[in-house]
Amino acid sequence: MIKTEGQDADIGRCREAVDAFVRAHGAAPKACVVTFGCQMNARDSEKLSGILLASGHELVETEDEADFVLYNTCTVRDNANQRVYGRLGVLNSLKKKKPYLKVALCGCMMQEQKVVEKIKKSYRFVDLIFGTHNIFEFARLLADMYESDGMVAEIWEGTDKIVEDLPVKRKYSYKSGVNIMFGCNNFCSYCIVPYVRGRERSREPKDILREIEALSEDGVSEIMLLGQNVNSYGKTLEHPMTFAELLREVEQIEGIRRIRFMTSHPKDLSDELIAVMRDSKKICRHLHLPLQAGSDRILKAMNRQYTKAQYLALVDRLKKEIPDIAITTDLIVGFPGETLADVEETIDVVRRVQYDNAFTFIYSKRTGTPAAAMENQVPEKIVREGFDKLLAVVQETAKERAALLQGKVMEALVEEVNEQDPALVTGRLSNNMLVHFKADKRLVGKYVMVVLDCCHGFYYTGRMVDWLGQSKHTRLGKMVDDQWLN
Repeated sequence: MIKTEGQDADIGRCREAVDAFVRAHGAAPKACVVTFGCQMNARDSEKLSGILLASGHELVETEDEADFVLYNTCTVRDNANQRVYGRLGVLNSLKKKKPYLKVALCGCMMQEQKVVEKIKKSYRFVDLIFGTHNIFEFARLLADMYESDGMVAEIWEGTDKIVEDLPVKRKYSYKSGVNIMFGCNNFCSYCIVPYVRGRERSREPKDILREIEALSEDGVSEIMLLGQNVNSYGKTLEHPMTFAELLREVEQIEGIRRIRFMTSHPKDLSDELIAVMRDSKKICRHLHLPLQAGSDRILKAMNRQYTKAQYLALVDRLKKEIPDIAITTDLIVGFPGETLADVEETIDVVRRVQYDNAFTFIYSKRTGTPAAAMENQVPEKIVREGFDKLLAVVQETAKERAALLQGKVMEALVEEVNEQDPALVTGRLSNNMLVHFKADKRLVGKYVMVVLDCCHGFYYTGRMVDWLGQSKHTRLGKMVDDQWLN
């Protein structure tokens, strides 16, 4: 673990560049950070935004209003890469109108050598490139960019470093992600993450707990513990600690009301963890447990290290110990050699588990992974047939699961004003389902009780109720009073 003593000098260099920009343009440079990909990327973007603010930039929402644009990229599927290339084309046109615009790229996509070579050749207007391993060097790289007339590119092949105490600008005041580990050791044959994120490195528990305590003091009540495979947390520590043991420590922190985590690999989900989840009053009743495929033959080719029967037995243990748990998953269709009969095996698991939701993807060939070199790549027509059939079953079973909650009163964390209807707010239940209901926007960040009136498949509409189970509208003639805003 490394502290960030060098940050002050690097941020000072950035401020000198910012001051020069102010003298030339009459205002501080506006910076836009755009995040592609997972919760790990989202948390990285909060750190990048924190460094930008510390160095004197003003944060804005869109590229059009920005003087500095940073794309934090994802490369888990090819369409993520194509989205970035498309956005770069737009930025090239924007930069011709605004020559002083600076463009930077970072994240997983930048860890691919062929991608960096393509950018250097075809997108020469990009000013800064760096990867996942040297994010903590952003202030230095930013200063180098401002001082250079050409492209600054610095990609590390790997790192064993964990840097603490980077500046952070959180997106939400009431919830936050917390990295507990970095990298992945699983090497699923289709997945590029271990190659771009590196090998597993666990943070020291004292550093994790200190960060969560500080978040709690700053008003955060819900945290999400983040790792590519949180179930293997602690194995690389000098004094090993299990993920279940870490959760027990986190649960003791005052002010934290909800604990979430992502992602769990089935092969490492222990009975100890199930027991901690069962007995906890803070750990949310939701578990994301990627299956990927239901065929033993395909699971072996994927290097998932469990069988269909083992996965189903694990789900049975979970549901026996935690009857109200909501289980979501990831599914891939079209892995090399997969047949429609294999897809039927996946559908069988979906029907037996009854997932509350499933993220279903078409296999994306990632250069450098073992699966990319496999024979028997599946024809698109067969992939589409299997995908459509699986998706229909996923939607059917998920809607059936959701409908079971109709009429229940459940606690929701109010997350935001509804994007489609400003008279509504959107709340998230412990099981991760969303509910939309009428309420004052001052309730954002608060916990309220909501009756789930109408199921719309993957979300509910409902009514806020008070602690007596009565509608706030009925009892008080208004949706909010001071008791709910304290």
